[in-house]
Amino acid sequence: MEQFLEVFLSPKVIGPIITIIVVFVFYKILNRIIKKIFNFKTKKIKHNKQLTLMNFFINVARVICLIIAAVIILGIYGVETSAIITSLGAVTVVLGLAFQDLLKDFIAGISFIFEDSYNVGDWVTINGFQGEVVSLGMKTTRIKAYEGQILVINNGAITEVINHNAANSLAIVDVRISYEADTEKVEEILNNLCLRLQNELDKLTGEIQLLGIQELSENALVFRITAEVAAGEQYAIQREIRKQVKLELDKHKIKVPYNQLVVHNERV
Repeated sequence: MEQFLEVFLSPKVIGPIITIIVVFVFYKILNRIIKKIFNFKTKKIKHNKQLTLMNFFINVARVICLIIAAVIILGIYGVETSAIITSLGAVTVVLGLAFQDLLKDFIAGISFIFEDSYNVGDWVTINGFQGEVVSLGMKTTRIKAYEGQILVINNGAITEVINHNAANSLAIVDVRISYEADTEKVEEILNNLCLRLQNELDKLTGEIQLLGIQELSENALVFRITAEVAAGEQYAIQREIRKQVKLELDKHKIKVPYNQLVVHNERV
């Protein structure tokens, strides 16, 4: 028993265990400090930006803690860590060549964060794939589409980014009206509807207005309504406007044209 305790309590056994525990506790404390710093609400930094930076620095802290633990444990086992640190420059060059794609992803990730290209929670189109950014890591970005698919793409492979949250969106609704309808009356009805919806619809960031007749199609007059809305909210607002337009037109017995099949039966 004494021999077992002597072996167990030897520096080469107990040392790494204590090192791992101490570094783990240090990481948890550092993690909590980072979260407290970035959970502090400020108007100068958007919430999505705070969340992205917080996750980035947590990842960096994790890597640093792993390196510290590895160096200390190697020192306990008699490995000359000073020589390792001295030769770190040469090792970095070699690793840079061997893992240049990984390095490219890491640098691209940092660039996206500090250039504010996009943040966690933003609605984006990246390399033709549209969805919400659910994570921006040191190596990859994850995007969740509206239907639920998740794209995991290396940061270095991202060549095209469209950030739909960078500015307000525009909801556009085209209303088709029969040529037989009274144009002046239709304009009055739609204008009154826009005035009412201006006070009723959420997510509006600007005016909702009737632009007028957008098109003279083959079988209908096409009126266009537009509304400036918060980024990503245009689809929901468009659906609500269409619903209200239909109810309003029905109330005033304004006909909406639809395709009809005319059959001619001629007797010879």
